[in-house]
Amino acid sequence: MGAHMRYGMNPHQAAEVTGGPKVLNGEPSMINYLDALNASALVREADAATGLPAAASFKHVSPAGAAVAGTVDAVASETWRISDEGGLISAYVRARDADPKSSFGDVVALSRPVDAATAEFLRSVICDAVIAPGYEEGAVEMLRGKRAGRFLVFEADAAEPPLRERRELLGAVLEQDRDAADVAAVLPDGALDESGRRDALLGMVAARYTQSNSVVLVRDGAAVGIGAGQQNRVDCVRLAGAKARVWWLRRHAFVRDLPEVDGMRRQDRLNWQIRFAGAEMTGAQRAEFAEIFGAEASERYADAGWREAWCADLTGVTLVSDGFLPFRDNVDHAAEFGVSTIVEPGGSTRTDEVAAAAAEHGIAHVQTGLRLFRH
Repeated sequence: MGAHMRYGMNPHQAAEVTGGPKVLNGEPSMINYLDALNASALVREADAATGLPAAASFKHVSPAGAAVAGTVDAVASETWRISDEGGLISAYVRARDADPKSSFGDVVALSRPVDAATAEFLRSVICDAVIAPGYEEGAVEMLRGKRAGRFLVFEADAAEPPLRERRELLGAVLEQDRDAADVAAVLPDGALDESGRRDALLGMVAARYTQSNSVVLVRDGAAVGIGAGQQNRVDCVRLAGAKARVWWLRRHAFVRDLPEVDGMRRQDRLNWQIRFAGAEMTGAQRAEFAEIFGAEASERYADAGWREAWCADLTGVTLVSDGFLPFRDNVDHAAEFGVSTIVEPGGSTRTDEVAAAAAEHGIAHVQTGLRLFRH
């Protein structure tokens, strides 16, 4: 019999766990464990592949965002009140800022030990758990106060995971080799420059730990749009692209400069900015938006011209697909979202058409021969 968990997938399911990460605070459920384990594997591999501190924001067994350490741009700095340049906090801020609506209440994964500054930042955002390979003195005590003491703190197991994986489902026992393929080894030499290779590696590792079918859009060392768990490939591209567009539109002055409202929480302001940027308000929300932010902002919401003009400047995006692109429509849609490089396994019966479409759009097309499905 393993250790007691708070509950299984749902509160009416009893659950136990054997092995896994050490719990330093809180009482995890099965979903907490699944998110923590997958997120920890993602950041561990991303750090190993790129040599940079890595972070992920996980919800429902897929990343809402993933990033390596780098420059925190002006919008993320304003939003999260942080200006860390290249440290561990920067990796998480960049990961969380990709899709902050989805990251609300996330599991945070970090590839390096948590210091006091990182712990203090985590105290300032709405997250449910953190997993990291270690914690500097005092960091765990700082985190124990979150969520009235219910905040989950995991310490990742430093040992290499077993080479075989096993699942039991409805009486069937399934075993397979762990997916330990080296993503760096399948990227052809010279196919990408240094920054392009970094983005491709991050995207491949993120796709490996995203529920299939999945497409990951990466820019400047951070995922800016993840299309997860779709039953067809082109919907993955369109979903990831829609998220990337909203991320980019949040950098427009019309969105950044929405009037400040006394007493409005950061997450509420973010959600309004996302609705405004993505033009995704209901009628009731539009009326509330006009009342809160005024007539000028309401008029701008109805004007699609500024959105299209701004999105035309989105470039330098790398698209990583966990499976082959079956038709050229995937490429045609990718071109609408600033994609300059596509990394996919290849092997479709229409690969020549896909490659031709990439050439038409001026998109570099890299075939790795490595599928990265996750179920």
